[in-house]
Amino acid sequence: MLEKRIPDTRIRSLLQNIIKNFSVTLGTGLPLSNLTSQLFGNIYLNELDHFAKHILHEKHYLRYGDDVVLITHDREILVQRLEQIRFFLRDHLRLELHPQKVFIKTISSGVDFFGWVHFPDHRVFRCATKRRIMRRI
Repeated sequence: MLEKRIPDTRIRSLLQNIIKNFSVTLGTGLPLSNLTSQLFGNIYLNELDHFAKHILHEKHYLRYGDDVVLITHDREILVQRLEQIRFFLRDHLRLELHPQKVFIKTISSGVDFFGWVHFPDHRVFRCATKRRIMRRI
């Protein structure tokens, strides 16, 4: 994927050195705070973005980092899309969805995303976000 996206061989060589020289206890990945980790995540998950937008034709698809939100009016379509995304991630990117971090909810209960709970006409801080703000104040 890096070869497809980055034509400069010197930059690719530098990135490969960063990947090879990082030692992880479990044998995979870069630290989350590492900027190259964020860059590689965006390059890698760009394939998912294209799948969702151009193959599934989803209008209400949003991804930030590794968090994805998909909004539709029909629960059955959402369940179907979830399975299609699960298979795409497994078969094309060798990734798995975390079984305890996938939620199907009604829009009236709000969409918890990026520190906020979003509703159709307003948004509020997530409770944990409110507590953290108050603690810091």
